[in-house]
Amino acid sequence: MKNRRILLKISGEVLGGGKFGLNSESFLKVAEEIKEIHDIGFEIAIVVGGGNIIRGVQSKKLGIDRATADYMGMLATLINSLYLQTVLEKMGKNTRVMSAIEVKQIAEPYIRRRAIRHLEKGRIVIFASGTGNPFFSTDTAGALRAIEIGAKYFLKGTKVDGIYSGDPVKERGVKKFDKIDYDTIIKNDLRILDASAVALCKENGIEIIVFNIMKKGTLKKVLLGEKLGTLVTGKS
Repeated sequence: MKNRRILLKISGEVLGGGKFGLNSESFLKVAEEIKEIHDIGFEIAIVVGGGNIIRGVQSKKLGIDRATADYMGMLATLINSLYLQTVLEKMGKNTRVMSAIEVKQIAEPYIRRRAIRHLEKGRIVIFASGTGNPFFSTDTAGALRAIEIGAKYFLKGTKVDGIYSGDPVKERGVKKFDKIDYDTIIKNDLRILDASAVALCKENGIEIIVFNIMKKGTLKKVLLGEKLGTLVTGKS
């Protein structure tokens, strides 16, 4: 890769180890993958989800309005960001957490130029609180931040090996795509990625790679050119 700046999106489900709450083993595994690619010279920005704590789509079950639930979800991403920052710093990595909602006691406000400067200085930047607005997913926040910082790729680390025609956990005989175009994802409602995030990447020419971040070494292999996961691009 000539452009060594990437945006990595990690879901709350991954960080929670598929369960509710914080999973120290999952955070450690993810941090080790991040450290490995940072050590070889990649500039890394990260967007984390908060689904291991709360998701906005749970608003009906919680008996609150969707906007309030989404703001609660933003705070959940901040909790995950601070924990990931702590794990990375224990590994000797210099990090910054930047939040789209103001929490100046614990995180910097998100300022695009400042974020880019942190990356240029070799710091790992963790973007918290989504876009700062309700009704937008952290996938969309990841795509937006990737565009803003000039990342070459939007990488989504999941628990599965890529994009499938159905849910590989629940369905048999589903097809895995090694390569797929943006429009096919949107048309077929392949929900491993939010449609608005896919549209943003399409409009701005940012390729997406979906891969299993829990398999040791996969992130590094993907960035060094091995054909793992699924590449989302303009041509099928």
